[in-house]
Amino acid sequence: MVEHDMEQQAHDCSDPNYRCPVELTLEIIGGKWKALILWHLSYKTLRFSQLQRRMPRVTQKMLTQQLRELERDGVVRRKVYPQVPPKVEYSLTQLGATVVPLLQQMCEWGKQFARRDEV
Repeated sequence: MVEHDMEQQAHDCSDPNYRCPVELTLEIIGGKWKALILWHLSYKTLRFSQLQRRMPRVTQKMLTQQLRELERDGVVRRKVYPQVPPKVEYSLTQLGATVVPLLQQMCEWGKQFARRDEV
């Protein structure tokens, strides 16, 4: 793609609150934990405690906040089962599943970056 086309594409965002689609994408999946939450949910539906075990450095408060934001943005579904004690599961929505190829590319880039000194 020529430079001018890339620059134009970078400014073609239908949401008036964002100048660039990358900015909007980072708003939805950016931050330290959101992409990781989505990555874990890309494999299967998980309960809160299962997510916590997979991400031991995240605090309960931060995990709750990030999950709420992802749910608000429509990429994560929260399902509450009416039982005692309450059972809550998290999964990707159909929209959330569309981010998985991007996460896979990020994973590959991270592997290459980690090996950069090996070459």
